[in-house]
Amino acid sequence: MSSPSSAMVSTAGPAQNVLRRLILYVLLFALVIITAIGISGLLERLLSSESVLATSAVGGLARAFAFTLIGGPLAGLLWWFVWKRLDEEAERAAPGWGLYLAGMYTVSLVVATTGLLATATSFIGRFEPQWYSPLSSGLVWSGVWLWHRWMWRHTFKSPTNLDDVPAVLGTLFGLILATGAFISALSGLLDVAIRGDSSLTPGTDLWWQPVLRSLIWAIGGGLIWWWHWFRGGGHRLRTGLMNVALIVVGVFAAGLTALGGFGVVLFVLLRLAFDRSNSITGLLEPLAPALAAAAVGALVWRYHRTVAAERSAETRRASLLVTSGVSLVAAASGVGVIINATLAAAVSPLAGSATRTLLLGGISSLVVGGPVWWQAWKPMRRPQSAEDIPPGRRVYLIVFFGISAVVALIALLVIGYRLFEFLLGEVSEGSMLDRVRAPFGLLVAAGLVAGYHFAAWRHDRALVAAVAPRARTIGHVTLVTGSNEEVLSQAVSDASGAYVTVWRRADGVAAPSASEAGSAAPTGVDGESGVDEEARVDEEARQAALREQVTKALEGITAGHVLLVVDRENGQRMHIDVIPVETGGAVR
Repeated sequence: MSSPSSAMVSTAGPAQNVLRRLILYVLLFALVIITAIGISGLLERLLSSESVLATSAVGGLARAFAFTLIGGPLAGLLWWFVWKRLDEEAERAAPGWGLYLAGMYTVSLVVATTGLLATATSFIGRFEPQWYSPLSSGLVWSGVWLWHRWMWRHTFKSPTNLDDVPAVLGTLFGLILATGAFISALSGLLDVAIRGDSSLTPGTDLWWQPVLRSLIWAIGGGLIWWWHWFRGGGHRLRTGLMNVALIVVGVFAAGLTALGGFGVVLFVLLRLAFDRSNSITGLLEPLAPALAAAAVGALVWRYHRTVAAERSAETRRASLLVTSGVSLVAAASGVGVIINATLAAAVSPLAGSATRTLLLGGISSLVVGGPVWWQAWKPMRRPQSAEDIPPGRRVYLIVFFGISAVVALIALLVIGYRLFEFLLGEVSEGSMLDRVRAPFGLLVAAGLVAGYHFAAWRHDRALVAAVAPRARTIGHVTLVTGSNEEVLSQAVSDASGAYVTVWRRADGVAAPSASEAGSAAPTGVDGESGVDEEARVDEEARQAALREQVTKALEGITAGHVLLVVDRENGQRMHIDVIPVETGGAVR
């Protein structure tokens, strides 16, 4: 038997290792950041001063020297200690090593990219570009990034746990940066084409300067995404983290951007056709950003949906469900806004401009979101069996039912508050309908969503319950019979779900007669095959009657053990005795 002291050592060892790694990696993370800040500060002084490092700002220079000369050696010493211990497999497999590399890799990549791209764009449209600070930061953090990339890709000391995190985070950062910057660049070009050149105003940049700056950022983000997605093997990763990132950013965020852009484009076009209450320039102002968001978002959305379709069935289904969810939110919002605008028109028919604008916004949201939801969800293709229910569908139905029910409850509370506030005379301005029309529209939209998803969930639950195994009401059945063992035991199992043990009677009772057993004259050349077919039909009918009688006899019986005795009444009609029994010792 092990002593208590040895047991305490065995349990404290893993905990101490986890605590040691946590302290080491947190300290190393902080020291690397401190050192990089110090070196970048010194490099900025060197690049911005033509003569000496020391200037009037002595405090900043002292901080840079302290961070570099104190934090640098400590970081190097601690890194060497950690690096030597990575020869052990347990250290490489520790989550702390993977988390440290992923965190520092991502931080250095973000800071280096923003610094270098800010340096490149600082020369566009400025008479005195301030390139010293972003360049020094970009160069130093680029070195940190290369250093940690080398450790991440090391043959013998790379992490074996969480080793996919740097590729996933690098891919996401590059994709988000490239998408946002390209939308900005395309928006600037389209705005000039739609509304004309607005750079003629004194003190503003020329129209091509912000476009060029955004284009440089887009190219930089695109290169980072390409490096991690293709060169770094991100497209080959089939891990759960990569699949989640692909769905959340590539499908959900991109789909939201595309649908929002298309909705605003349709809204502007509807206002141009039916609501010219503002100037043409004011009406066209949101058109260029909306077109850019719709085009770029749809491109990113389509690409990642294609990528998801080439992966596992769960990823493909998640992509469709996310698309359905995004479009459903847009369509439901449109329904709520349309109801709000209709009630507003009923309350004050003279206030046509604001009501018309609100109505056109709801129509555009519904027209954009409705068809996409119909295509992704396919409401007319309801599952007809439990096998037809795809994975994740029931979770999706429950989530949307819950969210819409919560929204409906909040809207109902707001309606009640506004109603009582009006009745108590707290506010005298406006009618009661005017005060509750916005939450009422939200209540109707959320109620429709909740009702539909609840009905779909009940339909799916009924399909699953139809094929679910029958609840076991009897634990074990001992069947005593003189014939038809297979038919009777199967009927007992189907009726009760119990385990069946068959005891054959030795007294000859209930032995089948020739007609009951289904025996018939053999088929021959004299045309007697009709007799055999007739006997087979009689046998099937008799077995069905046996099963029905057993099911009726066991109906409502709940017991741990049941004795089922098949007998005959007056030697003719079959009789079944159902006897619940208890196990126990013999009495002498």
